[in-house]
Amino acid sequence: MRDPRKVVIEPVLSEKALRLKDENNQYIFRVDKKANKIDIKHALEKRFAVKVEDVRIMNVKGKPRQRFTRGGRVSGFTASWKKAIISLAEGEKLDFLENL
Repeated sequence: MRDPRKVVIEPVLSEKALRLKDENNQYIFRVDKKANKIDIKHALEKRFAVKVEDVRIMNVKGKPRQRFTRGGRVSGFTASWKKAIISLAEGEKLDFLENL
């Protein structure tokens, strides 16, 4: 089994993530690009001691970026990453400040 700290990288704390947490008891995490649903579920259950009901994953494509330097314009992309949306069982809760 893989190390849970390498599978689950960090929580995503955006407005949408906070709304999902309040309304549906769902949490969003940035995870390792090679992780699958089973790895993510086991890592979260082991690391945070909660019961995970459902895991949805998606690959987030990097956005194009441009910057200007003395030599001219440099084009590139931000890094691509994998996002996991976790649904917890009824009555379960995560507190990031205590568990990270």
